[in-house]
Amino acid sequence: MSRAARSGAVACGVIAVFLAGCVVPARAPGSLSDLKREIRAYVEQGAYQRELVAVAGRAEAWITARAGRGGERLTVVFDLDETLLSNWPHLAAMDFGYVKDEWHRWVAAGEAPAIEPVCAVFRTTRRLGVEVVILTGRHERDLAGTEKNLQAIGCADYQRLIFAPDGDTRTAAEYKTAVRRRLSAEGRSIIANVGDQESDLSGGYAERTFKLPNVFYALP
Repeated sequence: MSRAARSGAVACGVIAVFLAGCVVPARAPGSLSDLKREIRAYVEQGAYQRELVAVAGRAEAWITARAGRGGERLTVVFDLDETLLSNWPHLAAMDFGYVKDEWHRWVAAGEAPAIEPVCAVFRTTRRLGVEVVILTGRHERDLAGTEKNLQAIGCADYQRLIFAPDGDTRTAAEYKTAVRRRLSAEGRSIIANVGDQESDLSGGYAERTFKLPNVFYALP
């Protein structure tokens, strides 16, 4: 190797060592306590509600216009939790933690408040003569509490309430896509799909999708 080549190699080695020693560490995320405070403020100061109202307004406008064009067995699919029902009282009381037995007690009580802007879309959908299917990730064991809750918030006028089978191991996206596929095969035209999770909406089988805000949790 020539003197110039050796000098170049040494220089490259020095630069590599220098760069390795100057790696910028990844920025640490904020504390969990700070994030929880931000989420509480987002809800309690009204930003969450304003976003719900905006999405619900777009959904209602589309459903009204689309129903006016007519068609066979027009259907709107609604998710349930954080779509028609708000679990905010439970989430806040649990400090955003999940305890299985406490969750089942909350569901069985059937006392979750309505997400009123979305419930208004539900009622408009029914007034227009469009069918409603509620497609939830809750399981069949949750039937009694769920029916009680839907009755209490004035959203019991649905054609079908579909639960995930007990013991189902599919992701939410896989399960809900399969159900919408089956609904379409039965001759329904799903003109809108409304939910708070990407997994509520992915996979197709709906003319339009409407994503509601949810900063509390994410389901695959």
